[in-house]
Amino acid sequence: MGRGSLTTVVAAALLFTAPGSAHALDAQVESFDGTHITTHFYPADGLAQGEKAPTILIGHGWGGSGDSADGTPAPFLADGYNVLTWDARGFGTSEGIVQIDDPRFEARDVSALIDFVAKRPEAELEKPGDPLLGMSGSSYGGGIQFITAATDRRVDVIAPTIPWHNLLGSLYPRQSVKAGWDLALIGAGIPTATVPQGYFDPAGIPNQGGQSDHFYNSVVGGLSTGQIPAEEIPWFQKHGPDYLLKKIRVPTMIAQGTVDTLFDLTQGHQNYQALKKNGIPLKMMWFCGGHGVCNVDSDGEATLGDSERVQKRRLQWFARYLKGERTGTGAAFEWIDQNGKWHTSPGGYPLKHRRSIKGTGGGTVPVTAGTSPATGALVVANPDPSAPIKVAIPAKGGEEIVGSPILKFTYSAVGTSTRPDGKAHIYGQIVDKERDVVVGNQATPIKIKFDSKDHTVRVGLTRIANVAPDEGYELQLVSQSSLFDIQRATGAITISDLEARLPITKSRKRR
Repeated sequence: MGRGSLTTVVAAALLFTAPGSAHALDAQVESFDGTHITTHFYPADGLAQGEKAPTILIGHGWGGSGDSADGTPAPFLADGYNVLTWDARGFGTSEGIVQIDDPRFEARDVSALIDFVAKRPEAELEKPGDPLLGMSGSSYGGGIQFITAATDRRVDVIAPTIPWHNLLGSLYPRQSVKAGWDLALIGAGIPTATVPQGYFDPAGIPNQGGQSDHFYNSVVGGLSTGQIPAEEIPWFQKHGPDYLLKKIRVPTMIAQGTVDTLFDLTQGHQNYQALKKNGIPLKMMWFCGGHGVCNVDSDGEATLGDSERVQKRRLQWFARYLKGERTGTGAAFEWIDQNGKWHTSPGGYPLKHRRSIKGTGGGTVPVTAGTSPATGALVVANPDPSAPIKVAIPAKGGEEIVGSPILKFTYSAVGTSTRPDGKAHIYGQIVDKERDVVVGNQATPIKIKFDSKDHTVRVGLTRIANVAPDEGYELQLVSQSSLFDIQRATGAITISDLEARLPITKSRKRR
């Protein structure tokens, strides 16, 4: 199977995950506005009549349902928890229109589910109406944890996996359209045998009257013009969960994917930094997986990443902060490198920046409107052997590179852009020369002005986690990336005094 084909498979697997194995007690829960939410309640394994247990709510991924909830109930049930999964508003067999984890809708739906749990005879309560309760789940099921914990104090602990920080920053970083993922997300919302209600009807027309229109319009507008419609920006800016994080007061464990090109490590960094200000127990893990393709083996064949370590830590996290057991939860920060080795940092995150390695160069990047990249797939950036600017960055093999690559350069651009705002982008990516892969599959848009003037810029690329190869790295500046929209400009960007720096960091140990 080719890498492009595997990318499609991985993307689909992240949106629709395998069903749980336990038998559920199904019910329809009425939410605040009369919308009926389909739920699936699983009593803890071996729970005798009259006994009670804490409860875990598991949210599903985009386009999925409670029957396909990420992180099947089995590990939690075996560990002594009740589990409740549900079909999020507008998905599966739940009523309503998808509002994209809106605190005014989906968070209030979960509050209704908590009311339901509080009435179950199997649920351990802290007080009447307030069950002992944690939340788990990935992607869409990760975002719902942030907004619920910020708005309902009955949530006691959360463990969001591959969530976002800001939808605008995730889908339209630096005003560049992340075309591959926009198309994938639209496709996952169309009704199927698995999700009969769907987000869009078969013609691709969004359900009328709901906030689905905002997302659909932004995708259509972005793919048509190269920029998100101005009237849609306020909706994205208010949708969170970034502005709600200051309200979270419960222990939080974040798991982010090193090769995630939708909700990348920078999104995890922003969430962690915001929550760190709250003084809560906080842990972060970076595993090889997420919305993307993991590639950690020596022969270069792409594989799905192993997150068993994350699940182990997640169970420990709930044991410590939900059951109150005196158990370890691992280092405050753990991350996996491209060789499949785990690194731990008891001192937490971010890691201390010891020094930098750098490369210098320059050149000209020609751009032509309408062109697509020569390499790559819709959700994976690949090395470009014909990249117009390549900068070697020598490295000492084995050193840790965890953080954001920093570029400084001066440029002048001549040409024209077909975008309504007249802007354009080129893209920066870091190539591991030993493995001939783009680190983390990440390419980062860099905004360019076509005004023939000299501009000096300093820009951070998407965060990476890597152990330096003996052959070092190469910065590539390219006119187009498979992760983003087609090129919308014609002209040339002349770059001089280019300096690319990668951070050298130090974790405590690896294993």
